[in-house]
Amino acid sequence: MSGSSSMMRMRCIGHPSWGDPPPDESCVGDDSVTHRSIHRFARIVATFLPDTEISCQPRRQRPLSGRKPYNVYQNTNVMFNPPVTDPDVSAVAVGYGKKHPFPAPVLKEVLLNGKGSAKETWHIELSLEGSGMGYEVGDALAVQPVNAPDVVESLLRAAGLGGSESVDVRNVGVKPLGEALREDFDITGLTRNVLGKLAAATGSEALSAMLADEAKESLKAYVDGRQIVDAVRDFAPDGLAADALAGLFRKLPPRLYSIASSPLAHPGEVHLTVGAVRYRSHGVERKGVCSTFLADQVGAGDRVPVFVQPNKNFRLPEDPSVPIILVGPGTGIAPFRAFIEHRVATGATGKSWLFFGDQHYLHDFLYQLEWQDHLKRGTLARLDVAFSRDQPEKLYVQHRMLEHARELHAWLEEGAHFYVCGDASRMAADVHDALVTILEQQGGMTRDAAEARLDEMKHAKRYQRDVY
Repeated sequence: MSGSSSMMRMRCIGHPSWGDPPPDESCVGDDSVTHRSIHRFARIVATFLPDTEISCQPRRQRPLSGRKPYNVYQNTNVMFNPPVTDPDVSAVAVGYGKKHPFPAPVLKEVLLNGKGSAKETWHIELSLEGSGMGYEVGDALAVQPVNAPDVVESLLRAAGLGGSESVDVRNVGVKPLGEALREDFDITGLTRNVLGKLAAATGSEALSAMLADEAKESLKAYVDGRQIVDAVRDFAPDGLAADALAGLFRKLPPRLYSIASSPLAHPGEVHLTVGAVRYRSHGVERKGVCSTFLADQVGAGDRVPVFVQPNKNFRLPEDPSVPIILVGPGTGIAPFRAFIEHRVATGATGKSWLFFGDQHYLHDFLYQLEWQDHLKRGTLARLDVAFSRDQPEKLYVQHRMLEHARELHAWLEEGAHFYVCGDASRMAADVHDALVTILEQQGGMTRDAAEARLDEMKHAKRYQRDVY
């Protein structure tokens, strides 16, 4: 989406996309727990995919940007080795959805950023063959991640636990704590509710005092940039019982990612554009749960649990001759790749204008060759780009809109539909303000009248936003 910032997500079930939460957003202790988890999963797979070969062999992560590779499961990793068109998959195609995600094979992962980029954006292609699931352009794909092994290990160490302790997971049953932390719980998101449970479990007076602060300033300051492992270290110096630790967490939610492909252009496939979230806060390296699950823990041939999340409020015009204006910086470009592909596949005659932005032209021009090809073929009428770090003063997509205010206003007067995908609090708000300014200056409106005009466009589905 925008330059801001969901799998065996992505705007969290936030959403390109909603994948990982912004930067405030395993394996287990002993090897026997890991092996039990892997082989239990293998038995489940054998039940539903009887002809699938399962190899419990170490797998090394591919090196990326100088990072040292590590074993995904430390010692073992489930590897699915059927062809992606395995006919037996279709035998269990009934009922895939939120309660029963489809194990989609990864076909391809491509790093979109060039050498020297500060960004890490992945183009990921998944197969939906045999799933019985379909989607429309504008929809999102929900990805069910698992937590990273190193994050699980850090939490176990902070709590003074080994991972083999048994815990009861709601709607799942009794299982080793390490498995539950990896597969079932949101073990990073630090909230007031989590801190309240931790205070009850530890009896910490300092934590209770912070929670009782009516101004809530100390609580806000503490939570900012920290995760659950930090709170366990700070307020449970003597450790926690396994049940007390497990009682802190909510269920690990799927992440939503805007779909970056047209089903007509790529039958049986779904594509994503995922920005890996990595940052440092309070002296600790952090990472997004789902984005780095996709970037670090899976590759071609692995399977990712997914389901389609329809988005009926983000659709192309029913009339294919209607012009469209698309504003999607960063990974916000994802749904607009799908839009243009779909218009090409359906022979739509309406002209299209794309605004794209990122940090650097040389490193961060996502899908550059595709856009240039669309321009050459005439399937994209205009492309305006804004690379914020290529000049002393930062330049964003809203600035490009204002530079071309007269032409943009003319397109709107012709009946163009306007779409924006990205960060709701900053980019989308700035784009909205730019639209208001354009209507004021080019349409001779007051600000209130311009806002009313945009409200009318929203009601008529001519102004649609996929923001998070």
